[in-house]
Amino acid sequence: MLVELSRNKAGNLVLERCEIEPLESGWVTDGNIEKFDEVADVVRRLVKKSGTRTKNVAMALPPSAVISKKVILPDGLSEADLEAQVETEANKYIPFSLDEVSLDFCVIGPSSASTGDIEVLIAASRKEKVQDREGLAEAAGLKPIVMDVESYASRLAMTRLIENMPDKGLDTIVALFEIGSLTTSLQVIKNDEVLYERDQAFGGAQLTQLIVRQYGFSQEEAEAKKRSGDLPEDYESSILQSFVENMAQEIGRALQFFFTSTPHNRIDYVMLAGGSSALSGLPQAVTQQTSFDCQLVNAFDGMEIGSGVKENKMKREASFYLTACGLALRRFIQ
Repeated sequence: MLVELSRNKAGNLVLERCEIEPLESGWVTDGNIEKFDEVADVVRRLVKKSGTRTKNVAMALPPSAVISKKVILPDGLSEADLEAQVETEANKYIPFSLDEVSLDFCVIGPSSASTGDIEVLIAASRKEKVQDREGLAEAAGLKPIVMDVESYASRLAMTRLIENMPDKGLDTIVALFEIGSLTTSLQVIKNDEVLYERDQAFGGAQLTQLIVRQYGFSQEEAEAKKRSGDLPEDYESSILQSFVENMAQEIGRALQFFFTSTPHNRIDYVMLAGGSSALSGLPQAVTQQTSFDCQLVNAFDGMEIGSGVKENKMKREASFYLTACGLALRRFIQ
């Protein structure tokens, strides 16, 4: 997915480009790029199709490829001393030699637990995983500037949307479900803090398998027809309705885990995002299952729409782009 954002003279966000180009099954597995040349071709095609002339790009790794840890360090350290302390702390948590990883950190702010200290977020990933993604960008003529984590990027984009909720989203508890092909991830967010995170092994690939079995299509045909809506008349009644009900039950089960694992007992909004989120009837089924208000995310809500965007297509697919939107927002965050 590709998203390009800018700001107009009034300082408002403008959506300049958004495009999707699907990958074949097995080309990327658990965040590992298994078919580099094929994926690079897709990235080149995506950039060309979008029409963008921007070369700088922000990319992301899946959370499974990144070790992250919050640590408490003394305030007032010089930059060199802070880096040395971070490396010392990282050695405690990273099961590889520091020579084998790309390591970064950011100061979150003063520690709430100990006066005179600061809270620092450390993030590390194997160098080859970072270099694979950098290589994809460079193969498409792009310059990788930022390497983020997918869950951080989607949370950044979601924070912007929460701020547009009543009372600017203050004390609002949002359960964000990102429904992918194989995995659905849950982040429960309140006041820009993550209260709870969980991944579950269900997603849109299971629906594709049902279509393959029911109609005898190949995997690729089934995926393409699912995206385009070009399926037999009995598809909704014989496959989709029961699949949507099962997915709503899985979402309800994930929320129950949240309630039993934390002191919380309510959700203000359930928000659905990701490439398998826009299934017909899914928000209504989740509301019925959980009794909580459920909506599809519109990653571009409140933005001006540029001339390079096919607006009808964008509206149909707006819930797919949350992570990509968060990466594009990094352009405006130093």
